[in-house]
Amino acid sequence: MFKPAQIKSLSILAIALTMTTNTLTRGNMLQWEENADALNDPALFSLQDIIDKKALPTKKEAQIAWRETDASCLLFEKSDTIDEGKDVFDWNPETDEKKLLISADRFIPDGAEKPLKLGGRDTLVWSSDQKKLLIYTNTKKVWRVNSRGDYWILDLDTNRLRQLGEQFDPSTLMFAKFSPDSQSVAYVQDRDVYVENLNSGRIKKLTTRKKDTHVNGTTDWAYEEEFQIRDGFQWSPDGKSIAYFQFDTEGVGTFQMADYLAGIYSEVIRLPYPKVGTTNSSVRIGVVNAKGGKTKWFDDLPGDPRQHYIPRFYWAGNSEEVVFQRLNRLQNTSTLWMANLKSRKLDSFFEEKADTWIYIHNHLTWFDEGKSFLWQTEADGWRHFYRISRDGKQKQLITKGDYDVIKLVKLDHESGWIYFMASPDDPSQSYLFREKLDGTGNAEQLSPANQSGTHSYRLSGNAERAFHTFSNANTPPLYELVELPSHKIIQTNEDNAEAIAKMETLNFQETVFFDIEIEEGVKLPAYAIKPYHFDPSKKYPVLFSIYGEPMGQTVRDSWNDKNLWLQYLAQQGYIVISIDNRGTAGPLGRDWRHFIYRKIGILACFDQAAAVRKLKEMYPYIDGDRIAVTGFSGGGSMSLNLLFRYPELYSTAMAGGFISNQLLYDSIYQERFMGLPDDNADNYREGSPMTHVEKLKGNLLIYHGTLDDNCHYQNFENLVQELIRHNKLFTAVPYTRGSHNISTAGDGQGTAHNLKTKTWYLMNHVKPGPLPQ
Repeated sequence: MFKPAQIKSLSILAIALTMTTNTLTRGNMLQWEENADALNDPALFSLQDIIDKKALPTKKEAQIAWRETDASCLLFEKSDTIDEGKDVFDWNPETDEKKLLISADRFIPDGAEKPLKLGGRDTLVWSSDQKKLLIYTNTKKVWRVNSRGDYWILDLDTNRLRQLGEQFDPSTLMFAKFSPDSQSVAYVQDRDVYVENLNSGRIKKLTTRKKDTHVNGTTDWAYEEEFQIRDGFQWSPDGKSIAYFQFDTEGVGTFQMADYLAGIYSEVIRLPYPKVGTTNSSVRIGVVNAKGGKTKWFDDLPGDPRQHYIPRFYWAGNSEEVVFQRLNRLQNTSTLWMANLKSRKLDSFFEEKADTWIYIHNHLTWFDEGKSFLWQTEADGWRHFYRISRDGKQKQLITKGDYDVIKLVKLDHESGWIYFMASPDDPSQSYLFREKLDGTGNAEQLSPANQSGTHSYRLSGNAERAFHTFSNANTPPLYELVELPSHKIIQTNEDNAEAIAKMETLNFQETVFFDIEIEEGVKLPAYAIKPYHFDPSKKYPVLFSIYGEPMGQTVRDSWNDKNLWLQYLAQQGYIVISIDNRGTAGPLGRDWRHFIYRKIGILACFDQAAAVRKLKEMYPYIDGDRIAVTGFSGGGSMSLNLLFRYPELYSTAMAGGFISNQLLYDSIYQERFMGLPDDNADNYREGSPMTHVEKLKGNLLIYHGTLDDNCHYQNFENLVQELIRHNKLFTAVPYTRGSHNISTAGDGQGTAHNLKTKTWYLMNHVKPGPLPQ
């Protein structure tokens, strides 16, 4: 049911449709045509304006970064004198005074005409002595993110700008970081770790790959995607050693993608990729002297390394010990190991077990002079922080209550506070809280209660100031500098007043959040956008925009420019609804998130279908003959399963980037939630969309990037094969050279083409606008 605190009733969304039905349904469109009303009425979005990001443009805050220790800032501004350059200012937020720290001309390399291209604030890193600046530029994408590029050092004392690793090919350095004494920088190049002395320029190679299958200082594809770890080395606190990952991908199956646009002959792209139930990489931790020498390996561990994972490692609050986390292949047992550099001794000191899977985080942080560490776990049913003694024997709950911690914001050792995001009352929202590190007292909400929605923060070094961002689904982002803990506004950096004013001139429809009770005690979070001039006495088509898998959450009360397409569809006469089923990533507790264990693609579909039935029962203005569903990646798989498994509910699906057969996905993700295929074969089969193709009765659009390294194009072709085998008609769009982000297709036109394709397909197969009940 809908939450009375958020809305008076669902019917307050009832507004009337301005467009006449015949202008929207002018017969099947053979090519995409914009509705004439959208072109002529300034109160309506046009699809092209949404594609060009002109429909309702919003601004971001200026590029500002906190200094490391206090509450002073670095401000990046466009240069008035250097074309394409940026000046860096030292800015005092108290007085609003700024002093030029680095002028744009200092970023121009010798012999060059233009300055280095500065990216976001995260691409500039200061040395610990604040005398050198590490600049990351000319970046290139490696699968998901731009983790390869060029690094430069600007010495503020000598005014010298020089490139690191100049002897190597352009854009091939990764994860460069200063040594603790600011005298050297370590980085990865071609799967090996190097150290470069900043005074002499001497480059020392610290690791040597004895086999081509070795990867040092970074990770393989599966770890990058599923454990969100790419940077695979760390300086010791004293700067004398470097700990690093070594992967051995020997035996891992190689997936081969074909680029048919490479020339008159296709080019094969080979990717070691462990599929469900197949051989994983072998991973171990080593420590090498920063001046060179033999690596000390910590691999004397029980069990087959290819049947275990090491998703995290850290220096253990000193320079003599390394702590790392090890998981079994089922990911339901986690063990922390302490490795001593001198003795090579390995001790297991803290273990967690679960009936389902263990949540992986990045929050192991030492405090109390190394006597305790911060740990996050779902052991009590909620995602909470604990204080664990160094020997692992004492465990104290810090964040108390029946709620999930969404994100760690800052650990303030000096003042004894932990700052974190949570939303005990509404899983779609997020607020800043703080609690005492010693576990005494209760959580204190710092975000204003009257700003209902989603907050985010970047705290200063002393936690006395914060850059604050607030938005909700109906309010563009507000950027402020605030004082903590009072949350007093020091200044507003960007309020997006222009966007808010423009919204008043548009037929912008409120996104309303509510719950759908599918059975006693089970409520699914949802939101709805209704058409302009909605008339509850008539029937409307519904588009369900979903994801539904464990790694995502669509029902979020925050501003999202991508949702303007959903606003556009509401203007065209569709009700748009999104539902988070049990098993999605919302802060609703461990039982909610782990509900789908061993039944991916089965129980989530049940929840989604049950919600549709409930909505049809409660609201007669929902036209049961005009229900469509769309989603991408996990949402694509979900859309296929819903169309195939529940043909009596869904008439149309538009699915992209999907997994058609769960055996075709990677081992870490699929086995975490499904177990091993040998002991869960029936559910692997039942949860895969391919299994249910013969039940297809409705309209199906499928699309996929041909160079998708994540959900391989193989899934697309396997599904097509089954559709043809069962003589089922469908529409298919292969996005040539498209990755999992299909925007790369068509020389960058993939997203534009896809939005037009989905809109064209929906309007051709699900008539927009009201019909008599």
